[in-house]
Amino acid sequence: MNDWGKRHLGSILLAIGLLGLAWQYWEQSRRIEMVPYSAFEEHLREGRIAEVTVDDSVITGRLKTPDSEGRQTVFATMMEPQVAERLAGFGVPYQRVRSSGWLQALLSWIVPGLMFFGLWTFIARRAGGGMGGGLLGIGRSKAKIYMEKSTGVRFDDVAGVDEAKAELREIIDFLKNPKDHGRLGARIPKGVLLMGPTGTGKTLLARAVAGEASVAFFSISGSEFIEMFVGVGAARVRDLFEQARANAPAIIFIDELDALGRARTAFPMAGGQDEREQTLNQLLVELDGFDPSVGVILLAATNRPETLDPALLRAGRFDRQVLVDRPDRIGRCAILKVHARKIRLDAGTDLDQVAAITVGFAGADLANLVNEAALIATRRNADGVTLSDFTQAIERIVAGIEKKNRILGPQERELVATHELGHALTALSLPGADKVHKVSIVPHGIGALGYTLQRPSEDRHLLRRGELLDKLAVLLGGRAAEILVFGEPSTGAADDLVKATNLARDMVLRYGMDLGLGPVVYAGQHSPFLESPADAAATVTSGTLGEKTAQRIDDAVQGLIEQESKRATRLLGDRREILDRCVRALVSKETLEEAELLALVGRPDAPRNAVAGDRPRADLALAQ
Repeated sequence: MNDWGKRHLGSILLAIGLLGLAWQYWEQSRRIEMVPYSAFEEHLREGRIAEVTVDDSVITGRLKTPDSEGRQTVFATMMEPQVAERLAGFGVPYQRVRSSGWLQALLSWIVPGLMFFGLWTFIARRAGGGMGGGLLGIGRSKAKIYMEKSTGVRFDDVAGVDEAKAELREIIDFLKNPKDHGRLGARIPKGVLLMGPTGTGKTLLARAVAGEASVAFFSISGSEFIEMFVGVGAARVRDLFEQARANAPAIIFIDELDALGRARTAFPMAGGQDEREQTLNQLLVELDGFDPSVGVILLAATNRPETLDPALLRAGRFDRQVLVDRPDRIGRCAILKVHARKIRLDAGTDLDQVAAITVGFAGADLANLVNEAALIATRRNADGVTLSDFTQAIERIVAGIEKKNRILGPQERELVATHELGHALTALSLPGADKVHKVSIVPHGIGALGYTLQRPSEDRHLLRRGELLDKLAVLLGGRAAEILVFGEPSTGAADDLVKATNLARDMVLRYGMDLGLGPVVYAGQHSPFLESPADAAATVTSGTLGEKTAQRIDDAVQGLIEQESKRATRLLGDRREILDRCVRALVSKETLEEAELLALVGRPDAPRNAVAGDRPRADLALAQ
């Protein structure tokens, strides 16, 4: 008998007994008819009963011939003779009702007991965390165990992270053939930490390990160790490693390790923080305690490595730290091919072109892109997904859903067109800006009344100061166009100002690009994988800055914003005729593709030289 049968043996036997009683009761009710006492005496007077059986409370008679429904026995509840003789004279049916029978008495004890037992079991399991085994097994590990092929994911299903796959493949080979890998005295690594931005495939890699390895694979999230009861997390860590040793060789995978392994502080808080530290301490002990020759490897994933406790990351615990970064163009193309197996592509669709315009997309983003493109092709009843469907899907992901019911008036349409073309013309005039693919005044997303779609033309890992200044000018170009045409700005530039301010503060605080302040970093620690402009702006170590230095930082940020705003205004002022012509075309068509925009910008009356402040710039619009 398996483990499930042993745990539920009592419940199974009880259910069988209740079913037997119910079957017996149903069989008796089918063969015997309950009649009133007056009807029973009528059967006696008419001679239809062959024999009678009397007990303490019931009188039963066997009929000479079965009735119309095939029943051969009738019974009635006994009555006192004096009462029966008196009632018989009135000519109405009469009978005696029994208050309860043996079955009812039995059920009156069993049913409340079962209800109480079921309620207690439910409360115990809820208090114990469901899969943790209830109150009696609250310290048991809640890890899910996978065996070979149980996840349905193999290394062939994971693309764009070849280096990480090579590291994990070596770990699997080490578990399968420990003698071959240890012939020179090498030992298997105790732990492997997968680090990288969200959506790059860290958990998918772990599932692929479970699919490739013919060893036990224990999967659990870091948050599942922490409970309201003190000591539960440490007990679950011990139980997890005991299960892994019992099933060695085995792999333990802890997802979101930062929920469990956050750095300890000098003055820990009471309650949950203390419980987390006890759990972390137990994990450190287990990592030091188990023998690598047993064949147990700890695999973990996190996108917040800077928050982990240094004791976790030292050699001898997590011996290897594998970066799972955003894929390059070749990796994106490989990922698209993996996800494209599930959809029907048009014969002329080149996924390499899709990879070229999805710079910065992670694996999860590309999976979502393929699905959105397939949905768009399905809506138009196409036979396959084309490059145009992928382009629309990118617009949907980047700009948001088109709001067809949000109708703009003539003045707002012209204002939005002027704002968006301010971004576009500034970007076309600066070589450090991203390529403009489309400009639209069709409302998208939550509050966007229009958008300028820009995508990088290549993968970039470093940006020069001049390129960052160009990005600032493009962000401020929309507001500059509004002031140039209408004489005053609108509220539509609010989001642009937030992004521009954060970028300028990063240049001053983190990159040391202000000539007055010099190459000094004034910002706190920044997460390498969780890129959030709001978080970046909030990492200023204001407590360590003097009043004079803080004022110089504010002046430097304001100076960059004003400098690039004036540069954008000069660029657009020199192209005022082009700006007006493009605005009229955009108001008329609502959307301008890249080729249409370049045709409007590249006319002979366009100025030849860009205004680039203290740096000479060439006009990209004419170069194209």
